[in-house]
Amino acid sequence: MPESIDVVHNLSAHRFEATVDGHLSVCDYTVDGDRMVFAHTLVPPELRGRGIAEQLVRAGLNEARRRGAVVVPACSYVAVFIARHNEFQDLLAH
Repeated sequence: MPESIDVVHNLSAHRFEATVDGHLSVCDYTVDGDRMVFAHTLVPPELRGRGIAEQLVRAGLNEARRRGAVVVPACSYVAVFIARHNEFQDLLAH
């Protein structure tokens, strides 16, 4: 089970972010009409393997659902995450 972290939705920067052990991790997105395009997920090497990217992406996908948005996974991590988690596949833009 990944450690619980505080994920913040930074609306002005269009990203979900978390600071852990002094390092910033982010999941960036843009909004295009009713679409949330997830462009990039970055977790510094020092923090990898702790489930941080998963928590950032889950927060982003939950926000997309809350907005009624469809998701475009331009980020390969987000695409693989959605492919592995059926509960988010209905969010995909077709």
